[in-house]
Amino acid sequence: MTNFQKRFLSSLLLIPIALFFIIKGTYFFNFFISICLLISIYEWHLVSKYKVYKTPGIIFLLLSFYSAYYFRNEMYGDYIYFIMILFICVFTDIGGYIFGKIFKGPRLTKISPKKTYAGVIGGYLFSIIFMAIFYNYFSIDKELSINNFVLTIVISTVSQLGDIVVSYFKRKSKIKDTGKIIPGHGGLLDRIDGMIFAFPSTYLIFKIFYQ
Repeated sequence: MTNFQKRFLSSLLLIPIALFFIIKGTYFFNFFISICLLISIYEWHLVSKYKVYKTPGIIFLLLSFYSAYYFRNEMYGDYIYFIMILFICVFTDIGGYIFGKIFKGPRLTKISPKKTYAGVIGGYLFSIIFMAIFYNYFSIDKELSINNFVLTIVISTVSQLGDIVVSYFKRKSKIKDTGKIIPGHGGLLDRIDGMIFAFPSTYLIFKIFYQ
């Protein structure tokens, strides 16, 4: 089985499970996010080769997961914004992976060798397509406004930068993946590297500009 097939099958299994816990909310979501936090902290412990990074990294993860908790449980009492941020990151990853594989081209940075300029464009394109569909079905406006278009670009950018940051620490520690818990993806941090940066960044944006 190829790595792509493993990634695809893992995603088919994990996405419905994650959505179940997210939509059910309350104790289901709290249990789910707590398990994800503990796994992330453990993987960060393995990735952060230098002790000086360990504690700040754990504090950042706590703040990141709190912001995710906030969007699910406290943001207008609904999960729509949580789903929005989550899937912008997911479709950014998908677009980056597909465009990177098809068009290849020059690398974006030596820190993450598989990341290309074509992948960056694909990440933006797929995230915008998702948001256009999202607003058509879930928004009263039924269209993607300029403000929400910019928000999509910002979240996608932060998600891609998060991927690079985690890749930097993996290279420093001379490891390929943060773990082996998800076939085809590696560790949990490999899967949510963009999300752990996107959620707190979007939290700050909402606090500053939307409230």
